[in-house]
Amino acid sequence: MKCVICKHGETKPGEATVTLQRNGAVVVLKDVPADICDTCGEYYLSEDVTGKVMRQVEAVLRAGAEVEVVKYAA
Repeated sequence: MKCVICKHGETKPGEATVTLQRNGAVVVLKDVPADICDTCGEYYLSEDVTGKVMRQVEAVLRAGAEVEVVKYAA
C-alpha cells in the first residue's frame, strides 16, 4: 500500500515499537506486527493487532504502571 503520510513510500510487513500515553502514563510495546513505510518509517497496524495492543495497554494501566516497556503479546 502507498504510505498516506509521505505519499512516496510503499509499506512492507515488519515490526514496530508503539508508544501510547494516557493520563500521565506511558506504555511502550516492542515488536508489534505492522506494515511499515520503506521511505518515512510510518507504521500501520491491522484492526486485529490494534485490538490486541489496546487490551495489553489497558491491562498494564490497570496494574498501576506509570512507565512500562513490554513485548507485544499475540
